[in-house]
Order: sequence, then structure tokens, then C-alpha cells
Amino acid sequence: MLFTSATFVIFFAVFFLLYWYIFSANVKLQNFLILTSSYIFYAWWDWRFLFLLAGSSTLNYFLGIGIAKNKNEKYRDFLLWIGLAQGLGSLLFFKYFNFFVISLVSAFSVFNIQLNIYTLNIILPLGISFYTFRTLSYLLDIKSEKIKPTIDWVAFYSYVSFFPCLLSGPIDRPKTLIPQLEKKRVFDYSQASDGMRQILWGLFKKIVIADNCAALTNPVFAQYKILPASSLSFAVFLFTIQLYADFSGYSDMAIGTANLLGFRITRNFNFPFFAQSIPDFWRRWHISLTSWLTDYVFTPLSIYFRDYGKSGLILAILINFTAIGIWHGANWTFVLFGFLHGCFYITSILRSTANKKKKNSSIMGRPFPLRAFVNMAGTFILLMFTFIIFRADSLAQAFDYYRKLFSPSIFYRFTITEKVNTIATLIAIIIMLSVEWIQRDKQHALQIDAVKRFPVRALIYFSLIFFILFFSPPKITDFIYFKF
Repeated sequence: MLFTSATFVIFFAVFFLLYWYIFSANVKLQNFLILTSSYIFYAWWDWRFLFLLAGSSTLNYFLGIGIAKNKNEKYRDFLLWIGLAQGLGSLLFFKYFNFFVISLVSAFSVFNIQLNIYTLNIILPLGISFYTFRTLSYLLDIKSEKIKPTIDWVAFYSYVSFFPCLLSGPIDRPKTLIPQLEKKRVFDYSQASDGMRQILWGLFKKIVIADNCAALTNPVFAQYKILPASSLSFAVFLFTIQLYADFSGYSDMAIGTANLLGFRITRNFNFPFFAQSIPDFWRRWHISLTSWLTDYVFTPLSIYFRDYGKSGLILAILINFTAIGIWHGANWTFVLFGFLHGCFYITSILRSTANKKKKNSSIMGRPFPLRAFVNMAGTFILLMFTFIIFRADSLAQAFDYYRKLFSPSIFYRFTITEKVNTIATLIAIIIMLSVEWIQRDKQHALQIDAVKRFPVRALIYFSLIFFILFFSPPKITDFIYFKF
């Protein structure tokens, strides 16, 4: 059930009426409605994996209470390890089992040793990476006494399966979402209208930009061996835009939907294409994931390796970014993608430290506009080149794409239809980036409360709706991050 489908519109309309007009007086009934609707929403894809979601919620609910009640540290650790084994074990089996088998067989084949190990026909449950990280943070925060477990099982189950964020995040922490589930919610018109605007902006990014970019980039990546370097370069640019518009568009719709229900959830993007370095990019991109891994992976590792000084810090950064990469999927391309960004991150940190030691005041504080532009352009180009690895099906394909990209070749001639689609898509991209630049100090690009005149706001809304209705591609694609 996609956010962009008519089925979801009907589903949410019914849910919204029940939520605010029938069950609004009782928060427990509202939460039970959230839980039931979240399970229906998830079962719409494949009802069989609903048992995995419910089972994970049940186990972690009781483990959280057990960890908090027991004073014996060894027993608390034992309960925590049960939860970690269940969560990480599910991820390892469903997401990485075949990857490990293929990698192991390939490694031994180098020494002419043939292993009789076979892959399994495993279906990856939608959203497993996202809801598993929610349950893991819940247990880890209880163990470190940052939060207390909730005894309201409906609130906890709703936290794990909250349908706006279930399939592609954001990854909300328990201290963010559970307290909101436990208290009464009152309809706030300003919050709801802001949520509607954010949903509209998310739809524009997903349908008008991401899906049109996909229609242009997919054929190029499928036939890159016979296309000129100019087409390959343009496709990489469009894919970088596509990935952002697709994923941030989903996040906008998820956050906006949550706003309509009276929830404030985690911001996931902060205009990452305006980043002036790789560290700045990762502070702006997929914020809920990077902050999660920073708190639960990087920070413990940096403490553990602190006796090794700068070498320990570098090692912690590389492990953390490799984890970010492999979180995205079971492929060596993601491992390399994360590792490269770790190397870029380290380089930027070291360069920044060296610059701070200089006494030239012209580079201190806010950079000059020209320098800011150069930094943003350089960061974007670096991202484009690494997203080739992200997009490729294998390392061999990625390296072959690089080889073709830097080969001398003539420009590709577009057909009339391709020209029209390309121009329309580029116009939409320019609109998106321009609006986001103007609104870069806001929570989202369509936060236009300062525009007091309704006709002006209405013109903006109807312009976006026009784009969505008349420039949507024939086929609306799944969200890219569904497969992660």
C-alpha cells in the first residue's frame, strides 16, 4: 500500500475519521486503532510477515520490562543479548544470509575449493531494518537507564509498527514516540495544515521528480555499455536527484501524515544538497539512521578504541560508515560505498582540524558565498561518483561504468519525446532546489506560514498539484528504500 496510491488515500481517510471523530476521547482506543491499522497496512503487502513483526514486538516488550526490573547485572545483560540476538539474527537471516553464502563460496573458489552450500529463496520483509532498529534502541536505552519501559503494550506495539514510518522510516527513538503515544492528543489545525503541506511537497518530489528521473536513468544504467559518456554522466546526476527526491519525499509524507495524527516525529533530511562537506552531508542525510548508528555503534567504539588515539578514532569512523553502507543492502557495492564515505569523512575532519590551526581570519566563521558554492558543488560531484557504486548491481558493473564514463565518446541524440521529458524533469528539479534553498532555514520546504495572503499560498498549492497531475510518469514506482 503505497502513499501515492488511491488505496492508501481511502485507507487513511477512513482511519482519520475514526481516529479524530469516533475515538478521540480515549487515547487507548486511538492507540488500538493505530495498532490495528498499522497491522492492516503491513499485511496488505504480505500477511505472513505480520507474525514476525508481532512476535518481535512481543518479545521486546517483555524483555524491556525484565531488564528494568532485575538488579542482577548479568541477568540484565542476558536479557539484552536475547533481544539483540533476535533482532540482529532476523536481519542476518532475511537480509544477509544469501550474501554471506555467496561470498563464502566465492572466497573458497579462489583456492579451488568448492563448497556445497546453497542459497535460499528468501523474501525480505518490508521495513525489517527500520522496525528492528526501533526495538534495539528500546532495549539499549532501558539497559543504559535512559528510559523506563512502558507497561502499556498497545503503546509499545504501536511504537514498533507505527504505519507512517513502518516501511521506510524515519527511525524514531522510544523517548521520542512512546511518550506521545501515552498521552492524550488534541487536533491542532496549524499542525495538521503544516502536515498537509509537507505531504504535498513529498508527493511532488516523489511523483514529479523521482519517478520521472527513474524513467530516464533506468534505461541508461541498463544499457550503459553501448551509450556515450555524456549520457552516463547525465544519468548519474539524475540518479543522485532521484534518490534524494524518492527517499526524502517518503519522509516528508510520513512526517506530514504523523502531523495529521498529532505526532511530532524525527526529521530525516535537512536539505543535504546544500552540504559543504561529506561530514556536513551526513548530518543532513538520513538523519535518523546516522544519529542511531552514531549513538549505538560509533560512540561505544570510539570509547573502546580511545587508548589508540587518532588511529582508534579513524577505525571507529570506518567501522561506523561501513555499517551505514551494509545497512542499505547485502551487496559488496554497499560495503564499498560506506567505506569510501568513511574515508572522505576522515579526510574532511583532518582538513577541518588543520584549517582551525591557521590564523587566517578570512576562513573562520561563515564562509564567503563563492567558497560556499564551490564547497557545495564539490561535495555534490563527489556524491554523484559514489552513488554510481550505490546504484550498480555489482562492483564489476560499477567499475565498468566508471571506465565507460571517462571514455571519449560523442554526445547522445535524444528523441523528441525524450527531450520533452528531460526538459520537464530538469525544470521540476530546478523548482525543487530553488524552493529548498529559499526555505533552507525551515523544517521543510513548504513551511510557508509567513505567507499571509491566501491567494499566494493557493497559487503555490495548485501549481504543485498541477505538476503532480500532469507531469507524473505512466508508472509510479515503489519507493527505493523499501528494499533496504
